[in-house]
Amino acid sequence: MSDPLIRETGADEFARVWPLFRAVLAGGDTYMYPPDLGMDQACAMWTTSPSRCFVCERDGEVLGCYRLAPNQIGLGDHVANGSYMVAPQARGRGIASAMCEHSLEQARRAGFTAMQFNCVVASNTTAVRLWQRHGFRIVGQVPGAFRHAQLGPTDIYVMHRTL
Repeated sequence: MSDPLIRETGADEFARVWPLFRAVLAGGDTYMYPPDLGMDQACAMWTTSPSRCFVCERDGEVLGCYRLAPNQIGLGDHVANGSYMVAPQARGRGIASAMCEHSLEQARRAGFTAMQFNCVVASNTTAVRLWQRHGFRIVGQVPGAFRHAQLGPTDIYVMHRTL
């Protein structure tokens, strides 16, 4: 088995990413996106400039994907934002960690000075611990801001690190 490859992808390949995207959203436990978000809308959000979409794959199998974009426009566009998804069958294999490292390097190369995650669901302790291992700190907490499919209103964290 070969090592995973992380590479930039675009709208022309988004259909390969879509099954993983749909599976992650269906859980209703990690993303603000509506569980019934359509492929065209997801593709536009993740692949239209200034957003850049990257895929992590091994032997043609999509294991994960991430989106890198400015966190804000104008005077806030020096801070990056990242969003990450890992295929259910690939969890626990270091895919999210590899994509985080890759995204931090891509953000540096693009001239960003920091990275911020605006909405890390507090109950997603695996993600919170992962981001902390990669140097992110919780800089804010918003009570009950996420309507978790199983837990109901759940806090979210804002996480940040300098590059």
